[in-house]
Amino acid sequence: MTILETPRTILREATHDDAPFILQLLNEPGWIRFIGDRNIHDLQAARDYIDLRFRENYEKLGFGMCVALEKETQSPIGLIGFVKRDTLDAPDIGYAVTEPHQGKGYAYEVCSALLDHGWNIYGFDKVYGYCLPDNGPSIHMLEKLGLTFLRDQDVNQSGEICRLYMATRP
Repeated sequence: MTILETPRTILREATHDDAPFILQLLNEPGWIRFIGDRNIHDLQAARDYIDLRFRENYEKLGFGMCVALEKETQSPIGLIGFVKRDTLDAPDIGYAVTEPHQGKGYAYEVCSALLDHGWNIYGFDKVYGYCLPDNGPSIHMLEKLGLTFLRDQDVNQSGEICRLYMATRP
């Protein structure tokens, strides 16, 4: 199901057909360094990850992480979406773009449209974003999207302190 389109991308729900892409993205060095090793090392594990981390949220919450496609090639370029964590009182926006597509403005283009979607379609009053303190590009992205630094917090209750940002409905 398509969530939204931008001039260069399509954002849609993930399916089992995306397992090869998920396997690739979740094992890129940047994902492992800044998001964490999810122990996804084969296609079945990728399909299970899609079911447990994405599809379950679509059904339960009506939103979740989605696959971003480059419109021209219809190729997947990243995962972008909203996640609802028990430690936060509102959803957070998450994004990861494959290494060959980084630095081309895709994440900002999709995240900007997705924030508008969150305010206008999902009716969110506020949205969080967070990243590791040494993830300069992600800090820049959150600030460019209009999120404001709140505090350092162990968002995932993992012992890892993150920089937490927030935006409220315009």
